[in-house]
Order: sequence, then C-alpha cells, then structure tokens
Amino acid sequence: MKIFSKEQIYEGDKLTAKKQQISSTNLMERAGTQIFNWLHSRMQGAQVPIHVFCGIGNNGGDGLVVARHLVTHGYNVVTYIVNCSDKRSKDFLINYDRIKNVTKDWPTLLTCSEDFPIIKEPDIIVDAIFGIGINRPVSDWVKALFNYFRETKAFVLSIDVPSGLHTDKIPEDPETVVNAGYTLSFQTPKLVFFLPETAKYTSQWEVLDIGIDPEYLFTTNTEASLIGKHEVLPMYLPRDRFSHKGDFGHVLVIGGSYGKIGAVHLTSRSVLSAGAGKVTAFVPKCGYTPIQTALPEAMVITDKDEEKITKIDFDIAPTVIAFGVGIGTDAKSILAFETFLKTNEIPLVIDADGLNILAKKKTLLKLLKPQTVLTPHPRELERLIGKWTDDFDKLKKAKAFSKKYGVIIVIKGANTITVFENRLYVNTTGNPGLATAGTGDVLTGIIAGLLSQGYPALQATLFGVYLHGRSADIVLEDLGYQSMMATHIIEGLPEAFIDLFKQPEQPQIEEGEQEKTE
Repeated sequence: MKIFSKEQIYEGDKLTAKKQQISSTNLMERAGTQIFNWLHSRMQGAQVPIHVFCGIGNNGGDGLVVARHLVTHGYNVVTYIVNCSDKRSKDFLINYDRIKNVTKDWPTLLTCSEDFPIIKEPDIIVDAIFGIGINRPVSDWVKALFNYFRETKAFVLSIDVPSGLHTDKIPEDPETVVNAGYTLSFQTPKLVFFLPETAKYTSQWEVLDIGIDPEYLFTTNTEASLIGKHEVLPMYLPRDRFSHKGDFGHVLVIGGSYGKIGAVHLTSRSVLSAGAGKVTAFVPKCGYTPIQTALPEAMVITDKDEEKITKIDFDIAPTVIAFGVGIGTDAKSILAFETFLKTNEIPLVIDADGLNILAKKKTLLKLLKPQTVLTPHPRELERLIGKWTDDFDKLKKAKAFSKKYGVIIVIKGANTITVFENRLYVNTTGNPGLATAGTGDVLTGIIAGLLSQGYPALQATLFGVYLHGRSADIVLEDLGYQSMMATHIIEGLPEAFIDLFKQPEQPQIEEGEQEKTE
C-alpha cells in the first residue's frame, strides 16, 4: 500500500473532482459519509453521548458531515465549532448551513477554555478540528481543549489525523496534539503513524476508501510504502518438484567470538529455515563443537585462532555471505574484514559487530558491493549515519547514506523501515516480543537465506523483514511478549510461510441466522 504525501493527497483530491466531475463539497460529503458509516455500523443506534468538535477548515467540514448524518439517524450528538481563526473554508461554510437545516440545536461556538462542555468518560469525542493542512501554531486555549480531552478519558475518534499532528514534522509540544484512540485516515495511512515519536498519538488507525481516482492511486509513485501480506505474496518464488538443494544457494555465515558463538548458531539455523539449500558457519576454533553439536545440518570452517576471527579464508563458493554476528571488534577481526572486502564480489548481509566495524572505519563503506544489506538497531544506525534531531531527520540521513553507498538499510524497530536510496518501506508485522537477544541474528539469517534462493536484494529484505515479524505474531499467541525468544522466531517461520496462502476466515453463520437470510 502506498503512503501518499500531503501534497499528493491534495493533488489526488483535485484530480478526482475533475475526472469524476464532482465538486470538492461532494467529495467532502463522500468522505464524511464514510466516517459516519464506520461509526453507525459499530454503534447501531446506541445512545452514547457523541461530541463532534469541528475546526473551521476542511477537516471541520468533514466533521460537520458526520454530525449531520448522526443527527438525522437519531444519535445523541452535540456539535461544537472550535473557533480558532477568522478564516473559514468554503466547504466548511456549506456544511455549516446544511447541519443547521436538519436540527434546531445548532453547533455551539467555542472561543475559549470557559466554553468547554461537560464530557464524561463513557462519552465519545469525534476530533475534526485540524487535518493534514494545519499551517499555524495551536493556540493556548485549543491546547487546553486537547488536554481536557485527555482528562475526560473519553474515547477519541480522529478524522484523517489526530488534530495538531503534522504529516511531515515532529510536534514541538506534545500537548498541542490530540491523543486519539482511533484514527480513520482517508485513502492512505500517514507516515507519522509508524514513527516512534509520532505513532503514540493514535492507538489504532484504519484507512477508509473515499473514491480517489484509481488511476491516480495506481500510477503515482510515492516515497513510502506499507509492506504487508498483499505486497509480499507476489514476491514468493515457488519451487519446482525436480529442484534440489543446489538450486537454493549456499550461505556462509562469518562471525562469532569466545562467548558469542550462539549468534552464529541462530543465524545459520534461520538461514536454513528460510529455505537456503546449504549453510556453512565460519567461526573461531571455540565455535566448532557448539555449532556441529547444536546444528548438525550446518557445515563448519574455523579460523586458526581459538577465540576470534583473524583471517577470512575459505575454499567454498557461497552464494551469499552473512557477516558480523557475534564477531566482536578486535583489531585483528577488523583487519580481516577489511582484507576480505577488498576482493569480495559475493552479496553481503551485514549485522551487529559488522556494522560497528564499518562505523569505526568508515573508509570500508566504499568497498561494499552495491545493494549490500545492513540491518542496524537504533544505536548501530546512529554510529553509521550520525546523530539525528528527530525521526524525520533520521530518515533523511538514512536515505542520504543509502544513496551515497548504494546499500539497503533495515532500520529495526516497532515498524521496521527498510531504506533504499530515496524509498521507504514500512513493515506491518512484528510485536514487542522481538525486543530480546538474538532476534536480530535471526533476521540476518532469514534475509541471507532468501537472497541465496535468488530473490533480488530488496525483495529478499522486504520479504525477510515481513516473515520475521509474522513469525513473531504467530508464536505470540502461545508465548506472550515476555517469554518469546529468538529460537521461537525460527520455529514460527514454517507457519509464517504457510500463512502467506491462507485465506481470511469467514464468519460462521448459525443455523437460525442462515434461515433468516434465505
């Protein structure tokens, strides 16, 4: 799913109105009606007090459409106009007149904190104050209104975005943004729903189709995309019945040091679970027995040193190399990596201390093969690209870094974002159970395993990140967040693959209900 920018959304609205020969007011009616339908299907006429707060721009106009439909369907609704400016949009004024024509209880004008209505915890607040076009600071009394929303503990439903939240920058003051329990976003999710500093402003979100021109949606390129099952399923490469292990590549996992051989075991095991034909672990001598014992499917090559990697020398022809897990940053290991990079032509996935070595000696970055995959956690990313001021600055720096060195960067986190040149790919799977030792090693192995099977580097990365998160979501049902371990993610991979082809379960119809529908 594409994530459109604010400017692209405006352009889509204009083009839709022109091609479908409808006015912007009719498009607003369509959007507001979709919000009402969403509410109506869930409330089914329940008389819970609904407080609709409308700004004086187009987001407020959407709110007025919702309020009008709530009124005409008999809901217990009160509408308020948050009078924060003298400027009113044309479509707001049209819908202001329309709601006055269906009720004697005209919208209440709010101009200061003394006007705030009584709202109780069981009530519902519909937030239609500011949309994506907010271009002015939030006044003190409106900030007080947002704080009042929080104090009431009432459920808040925001229209398009939580009011006060910009789509392209971080709020300077958290109190100037509404905290929504749910946000109904028109046509596309907003990038801010997925960033650590801004995702907190809406607990949940959902996209509503408001009929933007399909051709525009299909042909317009966006900077960011949302990656879910629908996006990764076409990437899947089926297997021929006559295929053999040689068809699915050979991954060499280089890493490990005394006390950190487990990282290589996790990566090597996940390589095979992701579908690679063969895996060889290149470890210090101290890793020979542990790997051979714990993972009989793996082959092992050892360094001459007992405790660390000092020279990368092998006589096999791997398809892909996964480097860095547990390797440490000893001077001899760094030199070994530098020497290796100078002649390497094999696709690389680099994680953990491999990234720290690159950060320590950034001249090595120029030696990386194009589309090398880097999988940093936040601190490793900071060492690579430098400190950032906020999440948007982080993405800007990551894109510049990716473009400069031609690498693919996986920014691991709650919504893992893959960066390649100027494009962002936001993953939809995963949960807090992944915040435990070794899960990053597993992700490295999954991506390397997919690469070895012939997936292009970017597809292998996006697919790998998705499968990693989906496996965590599957095992969560039995384990919970706290008890999840990296090995559980590997064990969940088979079901994650099978899940790609599962159809959504249809609701069961009881015998009596079926009779009514016939």
